[in-house]
This record gives sequence, structure tokens and C-alpha cells, in this order.
Amino acid sequence: MGIPRANPFRGGAVTDRIPASVLIPTIGRPALLRALLESIRAGDTWPAEVVVVDQSEDGETKAVVANFADLNARVVDAERRGVAHARNVSLRAAGNDWILGVDDDCTVAPDWVRQCWDHLQRDPTAILTGRVPQAGAEGEKIWSRDDPSPRDYTGTLNCAALYPANMAADRRAILELGGFDERLPAAEDNDLTYRWLRAGRRLVYQPDLLVWHHAWRSSEELNRIYVGYGRAQGAFYAKHLRRGDLRMLRFILSDLLHAVGGLVAGAIRGGPLWTYWRRGIIFGLPGGFVEGWRTFRP
Repeated sequence: MGIPRANPFRGGAVTDRIPASVLIPTIGRPALLRALLESIRAGDTWPAEVVVVDQSEDGETKAVVANFADLNARVVDAERRGVAHARNVSLRAAGNDWILGVDDDCTVAPDWVRQCWDHLQRDPTAILTGRVPQAGAEGEKIWSRDDPSPRDYTGTLNCAALYPANMAADRRAILELGGFDERLPAAEDNDLTYRWLRAGRRLVYQPDLLVWHHAWRSSEELNRIYVGYGRAQGAFYAKHLRRGDLRMLRFILSDLLHAVGGLVAGAIRGGPLWTYWRRGIIFGLPGGFVEGWRTFRP
């Protein structure tokens, strides 16, 4: 577990360092990034380093990260914008093969680093993911996952099992598989999940890996974001269908049925018709599929 050291931010409690890198993609959100780094600092175990991949064009990220030299936090500039690109840059820049991934609009539980490390030592060939409940008020419902039961997805064909805002893995295995597909504007995590499981590799959900996702966007921004997610999901489906993978038809049908079924149920019960997810599927997926069909032509 490394050499114990006193953590002055936890009243002198003993904090271990583990030989792993925490990877954080960010883009112009200094206040959120600071809160995340403070949550890592407050943990009972510290990583060997924190790698922040900056996609912004100002100096705010570097100014924030400079306050966390005790965490061995450093900034790596991205060559261009794009979440898949940022994730790949962080994988290549990590100084350790064990990596823990989290997004900049999250905060981590005090035992998150330690729990990730313990699970990796018991299950070193797996990608591990965990709980990502929404923090704060539920007024603007954003993506979250708070299932209390562990689940092993190995041997299944799933494209939504991994939350890269809460993941741990051996970066060499991810890079060997080609990393995240930078041609996708989003849904890069779903694409990696599908390729990983299709290759017969292990992916395990562990509920004691806990990260909170913070709501900060307006309703209008969330609507745009979810339509963008829907477009990216359509492009992901087109990518694999272009290659003759007919399983994508089942995924597409499932998404559309859930979205339309939700609309009908909402109308009958008098509930909200346009959740962000339904809007994203109905207004984003078809156009994204057409774009993806062009992008991924042989």
C-alpha cells in the first residue's frame, strides 16, 4: 500500500499512497474541479498522482491544480476538444498502469481510492465501475446510478454497464483494445463497454465504489446535452451495424420502445412526457445514426 504519511487535511490521520493514477478530463469548470480535488485530498488513501487533462483555453485549470501539489496533481493539455480524446490522453499520460477514472463534475467518497485499489488487487483483469448517485436536490434529474447490488457483466453483451465517472482498471488492457473511439462525440464509454465485453473481458459493478454526480446545468443545457447523447448513441449503433453487427438492431429497438413507452405512460399517468433521456433518444438518435452511417463507412 505504499508508505504511510500524515494527512494534514484530515487532522493528522494516517493516509496511504497507492501506486495508481487518478485521471480527470476537464473543460473550463474550475469550481467543480476544485471540489473534486478537495474530495480526493480528504480521502483516507491518496493516489500516487492525479492527472488532469485540460480541454479549455485559459489558465484557470492550471491555477486550481497548482493548489494540490501534495496530491502530485498535474495538468496535461489536450490537443483538441472531445471527451474520448481527453480520456485517451489521460491513459497515455498516466505514470502508473493502474488508473482510477472520475469526471470533473463529481466528488468521491473518502474511501473511494482505497476501495478501488482493494478491488483491483482482487480482480486485476477487470474494468471496475460503481455507484454514481446524484448529489443535492433532485429538481433537475441527471444521469445517475445507485444500485446497491454488485453485478458481474462478464459474458454478456451490454453497452451501458460502465460509468467512466467511476471506474478503475489496468490502462494497458484498455489501450490494447484501442482506447476510446475519438470519432464519437459522446457514447465513447458505451462503445468501449461493448467492445470490451464482446472481446470476452471482465467488467464488474461494485456498489462500494462511490462517487457523487453534481447537477449544475440549466434545464435548457440539459436538454441540449441529452439530445447530443442521443445523437452519439445513434452514431455508436451505426458504427457497429456498418460492420455487420446485427445485435445493434436489438439495442436500437429497445431504446425506442423505452422512450415511446415512457411517453405513453407519462400521458396516462399525467406525469412528465419529456424526460431528458426520452428527448435525447427521440430527437437525437435518428439523426446521429445517419451521421454515424456516413462517418463509419468502410
